[in-house]
Amino acid sequence: MNKKKIVIGGALAVLLGYAVSVYWSFEPDTFSPDKYAAQQATLNHQQQVIGYETTTTLIHINQLLLDKPGGFLTNDRLPPSVLMDNMPAWEAGVLTQVRDMVLILKDRISRSQNESRTDPDLKEAQPALNINSHSWNFPSAESQYQEAIDSLISYRDRLTAPKKPSQQATFYARDDGLVAWLEVVQNRLGSISQDLGSSVGEAHLNMDHDQLAEGNGVMREIKVDNTKTPWLKIDNIFYESRGSTWALLLLMKSMKDDFKEVLEETKSMVVMDQIIGELEATQETVWSPMILNGNGFGVIANHSLIMANYVSRAQAGTVDLINILEKR
Repeated sequence: MNKKKIVIGGALAVLLGYAVSVYWSFEPDTFSPDKYAAQQATLNHQQQVIGYETTTTLIHINQLLLDKPGGFLTNDRLPPSVLMDNMPAWEAGVLTQVRDMVLILKDRISRSQNESRTDPDLKEAQPALNINSHSWNFPSAESQYQEAIDSLISYRDRLTAPKKPSQQATFYARDDGLVAWLEVVQNRLGSISQDLGSSVGEAHLNMDHDQLAEGNGVMREIKVDNTKTPWLKIDNIFYESRGSTWALLLLMKSMKDDFKEVLEETKSMVVMDQIIGELEATQETVWSPMILNGNGFGVIANHSLIMANYVSRAQAGTVDLINILEKR
């Protein structure tokens, strides 16, 4: 009888753990950066100056990482979260975009020139976000991310209502700052697309230009790469790309509003809208209970290649936007 109770209790514990893991695997919904920023400005009795929306979006993205169901799961050491991999992969993708944005904000957008002083709050936020996401004690990743949120809130407050003019924060909505961020985005999207495409492991030529013969430019050797994502890693790469594009979509929308004048002057608003449209497509509901990895025109879909298609088109739009802005 006791043995039967143990078996039943163990089965119930497994079912409960599974149910919790499914609930914790639900991704946060997207939100409207402009509407959310307007709500926060009203709530905090602040004026929506240029840069307010992007900063508020950054703050909210970071807060969602900590406050979503289950909280931040990457550094958990107990079941069921220690057995989960999709949501930690999603969190890794989000963190990549957040870290890139804060770094560009600190080094480029908040500074009038390279020699100008680094904003003190952004100087605190950037390294706090770069703590190892697997750190779980002294300090924990969550505590450092919360410190980054507090620093970003302080930066936003100084954007809108500085106590002294010398303490005022700045956000320069110039084309060079936007290009600096877009170049990082372009590289990230290229890496994401390549990782997703490796799900099928198709051979492709890798022409090493270091092996060109001197003088006549004749290729001495052409290598063939046939790397394929391990089966157990396919869903991780998919969800990491989904998290990355989720955060990028929100940041792209907020940057569109804060850099509205630049985009309108260069007549590139339509290109920005195309990029946003492709990123929105990456967030469509995944109805399949698992990430499928079909080949070619077979019966089974390949979710990774579908995602790669949207990401590649977003990357192409980013390249076009950079070219337009650099010709200004």
